[in-house]
Amino acid sequence: MTDSTTKGDGSNEALLIIDMQIGCFHTPRHDREGVISRINKLSHAFRAKNLPVIFIQHNGIKENYLLPGTEDFEIVRELVISDADYTVEKTVNGAFYKTNLKELLDSLNVGTLYITGLATDFCVNATIHAALVEDFNIVVVSDCHTTADKLEMSASDIIKFHNFIWSNLTPTEGVISLKTHEEVLS
Repeated sequence: MTDSTTKGDGSNEALLIIDMQIGCFHTPRHDREGVISRINKLSHAFRAKNLPVIFIQHNGIKENYLLPGTEDFEIVRELVISDADYTVEKTVNGAFYKTNLKELLDSLNVGTLYITGLATDFCVNATIHAALVEDFNIVVVSDCHTTADKLEMSASDIIKFHNFIWSNLTPTEGVISLKTHEEVLS
């Protein structure tokens, strides 16, 4: 992670925190407290370097779930939010589809995204693939995303599987890598 710059070359970095909303945690999630704690450490470090922190929130109007104006829509209370942070609402799994995320990132001169949040196998995965299509450099923070157990696979195995898949994707113009939160902070 580097300090914020004012070049016009997409050299800035941003932290994306995807769908860490109260309603998403009605289902038990793997390592909830640990993931939240590690995301807080990252967001603190990004803010200290004047780098953008962007919360992505799912507006579930189509599913009658995570409705704006309800407690379920709000970011979990344990996550630190600053007045300087940005918020982008989405209505599908991917954070780029019919949102202002790409325009926001361009206006902030962001070329590298550090991706965290929920759920590994849905919105995090969809956002990573969409960011690749948009030619962003991507750092998946491997210990800062989570999901729930499924009938076929434990949450821990889903996370390991996706970390493996993401580390083996063929990049577009950007590159993709995985780092732990400690590697990002060092």
